[in-house]
Amino acid sequence: MSSTAIQLIAGLGNPGPKYQQTRHNAGFWYVDELASSLHVNFRSENKFHGEVAKARISGEDVWLLKPDTFMNLSGQSIAALARFYKIQVSQILVVHDELDLPPGIARLKRGGGHGGHNGLRDTIEKTGSKDFARLRIGIGHPGDKSRVHDYVLSQASRDDQIAIDTAVRQAIDVIDDIVGGDWDKAMQSLHTST
Repeated sequence: MSSTAIQLIAGLGNPGPKYQQTRHNAGFWYVDELASSLHVNFRSENKFHGEVAKARISGEDVWLLKPDTFMNLSGQSIAALARFYKIQVSQILVVHDELDLPPGIARLKRGGGHGGHNGLRDTIEKTGSKDFARLRIGIGHPGDKSRVHDYVLSQASRDDQIAIDTAVRQAIDVIDDIVGGDWDKAMQSLHTST
């Protein structure tokens, strides 16, 4: 297996029905949709502080993870699973909502900072590295920094939700390339389709 092959896909979000439909849960929406398309089910795993599912993607065993630590402590869950299964940071894909992209756009990125995203900030802190891959699901920006908190914790408009769902499906369409480590192909497909 190549060192760029993905072995863990972690969707970021907040647990519980109160947050289920909020923009901040775009990462959860992605891994839920991916699990559904692969016919695997999540189960709660206390030692990983979240819900996990095991899937076969592109001939590889891949863990899907939804931390139940709340967004600001996402890294605790990701680091626990990665340590247990000896998964390198470069083999982790973190899926998260992205304010700087409009709804309907999904973008792949390898490494980088946290851009003010608390889930990414905690993941960098707990794994001790910025080298994990990211799948950024655009949710748009409220236009004013002071409105960001309420915006990410509220529900998207109907049109925005349709656009986000479309971006999620397009990102699932390239999952074989992502997991297989063919980043150029995955990026080309995803970045030209959206």
